[in-house]
Amino acid sequence: QVQLVESGGGLVQAGGSLRLSCAASGRTFSMYGMGWFRQAPGKERMFVASITWTSSTYYADSVKDRFTISRDNAKNTVYLQMNTLKPEDTAVYYCASAPGGWAPRSSGEYIYWGQGTQVTVSS
Repeated sequence: QVQLVESGGGLVQAGGSLRLSCAASGRTFSMYGMGWFRQAPGKERMFVASITWTSSTYYADSVKDRFTISRDNAKNTVYLQMNTLKPEDTAVYYCASAPGGWAPRSSGEYIYWGQGTQVTVSS
């Protein structure tokens, strides 16, 4: 069982930055792939970024070159640094963990999810 707790969301003006954190319980964090997803009101949950257990990273085209995912296995934490934020980035952001160490883009392959943190970008 893995528990995930996100933090770091909030209200920011367009062009600003936020860093989301996702703290995980459990001693096998380093063996999991981790992903960030987001869900805007009335829309499906969408892939944002993911990182494998060896720290290979993947991004949605809409956030590439603006967002950076990273992990600190000593702290059991994964981060999402978000720069140059746009109003269309407004959503609830969720972190999730996938067994096997891979970092798929499909939400269905993740088995543990956090409760989400709200990010609101004003224009």
